[in-house]
Amino acid sequence: MYTPILRRLVALGGGQGIRAFSSSAAVSEAIKRITVVGGGQMGAGIAQVAATFDHQVTLVDVSPEALERGRQYMGKSLGRVAKKKFPEDPAQQTNWVDSILGRIQGSTELSKGVSQADLVVEAIVENINVKQSLFADVAQAAPADCILASNTSSLPIGRIFENLSAERRALAVGLHFFNPVAQMKLVEVVRTGENREETVQKALDFVRAIGKSPAVCQDTPGFIVNRLLLPYMMEAIRLLERGVADSRDIDTAMKLGAGYPMGPFELADYVGLDTVKAIVDGWYTDGEGLKGDSLFMPSPKLNELVAAGNLGVKSGQGFYNYKK
Repeated sequence: MYTPILRRLVALGGGQGIRAFSSSAAVSEAIKRITVVGGGQMGAGIAQVAATFDHQVTLVDVSPEALERGRQYMGKSLGRVAKKKFPEDPAQQTNWVDSILGRIQGSTELSKGVSQADLVVEAIVENINVKQSLFADVAQAAPADCILASNTSSLPIGRIFENLSAERRALAVGLHFFNPVAQMKLVEVVRTGENREETVQKALDFVRAIGKSPAVCQDTPGFIVNRLLLPYMMEAIRLLERGVADSRDIDTAMKLGAGYPMGPFELADYVGLDTVKAIVDGWYTDGEGLKGDSLFMPSPKLNELVAAGNLGVKSGQGFYNYKK
């Protein structure tokens, strides 16, 4: 899940309190060839950022059409950056974009795409069975020392990799990027009890080498950001359900009283109400240490909106109406 609140937090904190930047000299030796599986907005964003910082990237998806959509997304994103970097020189803008895209190759063959990777990052559908199946195939084809990483925002890292060998699990972590990847500075580095320290350090060094700020946490539902944001959004919905205040006044109170750039209902609509519901339902029924927790009880209002197809910004209607 993605949250614009992080933009404000990062801007205020400047990355302080997160681990100090270490030399990336060793990083270049450790991780240079990146494979990103999934050419959607998140996967394309990760590929774009890695290539911008001189990594060789392979983007893998199921079809040439999917890869082309990812390439178009990267081209538009890079084009916006290029106009800011070289406002008076269109030719230099084009050359800069082309040089970065030139470091990204596409592939519809997973085994070929991961065969020389130092790091494989998965950014596909939020379904644990699909992810487990993917990594079973990756483990068969990737180099023995390749780090495996999932960009999941809510699924347990340990469970995603539980069917792999102990050697592979020692090299498997979570790398949770935030949307839009090119702008958002934070990456949650999620470690498990089976990780080698070297694995975690390489993951941290990679995150810093691509201009991001890492925050490390143990493998727990929602990691850091979503574990704090989901209860916040759910309690706002319960205030609405109890008739304490309407959604607009709750959003106004949190923006002006707490300094948030978006209120909880604006944020939920932006994230997608189906996404919010899927996460809290999963935690309430099967979340490690969260099963039956009242913080994540089903919400009649949220269930009603999702059942009606009112999913937020992406559908044009959620808690607010976005239709023109």
